[in-house]
Amino acid sequence: MTEIEFKLLVEEAMLPALKRRIGARAEGRGVIRKLRSIYLDTVDQRLAAGGVALRLRLQGRRWSQTVKRARRHTAGLSEADEVTTEAPGGRVALGLLPQAVRDEIIALKGDLPLAPQFETDMSRTLWTVPLQQGRAEVALDKGMIRAEGREEPLIELEMELLEGSPAHLFDLARAVVTTGPVRLSATNKATRGRRVADGLPAVLAPGPRNAVPIILAKGASVDDATAAILAECVGQVMTNVTALRASSAPEGAHQLRVGLRRLRSALMMLMPAITGEGGADLSALAYEARWLAGEVGGLRDLQVAEMELVAPAAVSYSEEPGFARLGAALRDRAGETYATLLATLDGPRATAFLLDLAALVALRGWTAGEGRRDKAQAKRLARPFSKLARKAVIKAERRVMKRAVGIETLDHEARHDLRKAMKTLRYTVEFAAPNWPDGHVRGYVKSVKKVQNLFGTLNDAAMGEALFMSDDAPGMDDPAAARAAGRLIGASLVAADHDWAQALERWAVFEATPRPWH
Repeated sequence: MTEIEFKLLVEEAMLPALKRRIGARAEGRGVIRKLRSIYLDTVDQRLAAGGVALRLRLQGRRWSQTVKRARRHTAGLSEADEVTTEAPGGRVALGLLPQAVRDEIIALKGDLPLAPQFETDMSRTLWTVPLQQGRAEVALDKGMIRAEGREEPLIELEMELLEGSPAHLFDLARAVVTTGPVRLSATNKATRGRRVADGLPAVLAPGPRNAVPIILAKGASVDDATAAILAECVGQVMTNVTALRASSAPEGAHQLRVGLRRLRSALMMLMPAITGEGGADLSALAYEARWLAGEVGGLRDLQVAEMELVAPAAVSYSEEPGFARLGAALRDRAGETYATLLATLDGPRATAFLLDLAALVALRGWTAGEGRRDKAQAKRLARPFSKLARKAVIKAERRVMKRAVGIETLDHEARHDLRKAMKTLRYTVEFAAPNWPDGHVRGYVKSVKKVQNLFGTLNDAAMGEALFMSDDAPGMDDPAAARAAGRLIGASLVAADHDWAQALERWAVFEATPRPWH
């Protein structure tokens, strides 16, 4: 049989509310079961290398054996082929498995014996929940993974589809997981057990994640490109939300904001093909991405002001104690802002947004539509991505050029708009890059980055001026810190004039750079 599940990692504090919401929708009371599972493999992990997991499970007094082969795992939604039979005496009984499954196990293990590698001890609360169409089995597992004398805790929410559409699993998730933290369960218990056996945590705490280049086959369709681009953007957002929850280190906030901007750029690029009649309306996701980027931006601005403006000045003017005190005030304000941001990330609005992103990628939400409308949408999605990419890049560049008219006289707000347009252009070119020669793309993106980075420096100076001149500016109740802020504002204005001259030079180089799509 094929098992279809949506899985989330959850925290202890979430359990009472989760149990209450699931129970309110279930057909009956939750049933608590104790499950002991032993995972077997050869000493050199041949089954795992072949994508197969073999498990013995004790439930009550009954032993069973299960063989699973993963078919797909995307954004928390997994599909696996699963076969379960009796296992008399708690021993593997290959002879009781279907012939094809037995032959595969024997072929994978060769002449090596199967032996226990790790085990899990879980307390499982189990409900059957009716869906809009169909039913789901919901399991809340809490317990330990044990291997090599080590043990690691795990709490996981599994929603298995018994009948109906996988889309209804996400509807159920939105109904019962109303507040975060949202963390997709990206691996199964077998993979987590192997990690513990290797001396690693069962659940890895990810660090900040940079963007990853898009890989597409030559002649890829719009549908293929949409899947690859959105999976990459959503992966960056999800990972950096988790990284930012774990640490207030500046790179987490930076990469989350980058990920949200890339997601918005991707949606803008793809919407002509994936929205409209027969398609999905993704404008709401773009709106929420912009909202969350703004929430993260408050923390990021404070961190940039401390790292890029105050810290260098504190070194250059070590005789002036106000810079150190201004830096301390910024760090204190950043700490308060970080605490507020954590509450936002775990709040209902961000939780709904993250679940919607997971559903978009896992269910290929851009393929929504019914009846005759499907034909028009299918035609759009089947077209070569290269044509859509070229149109999107040309449109993004035109937007840049429009904002650059009279560039020598642009005020701060106009420069900021130009900088944002250049970011969108850069991301759009990077998404489209597989369509053009590598060297051409690298040269063009390098030219864009040089202008963008210098505009970024100008923006940081303007941001610092606005921050230090605000009514509740950090450190303004300290005369020495206020004096230091005044010196920073003056110095940044002088540096901004110098950088603006350089920006114009780099702009001229950018204008002359060959376009890879020509």
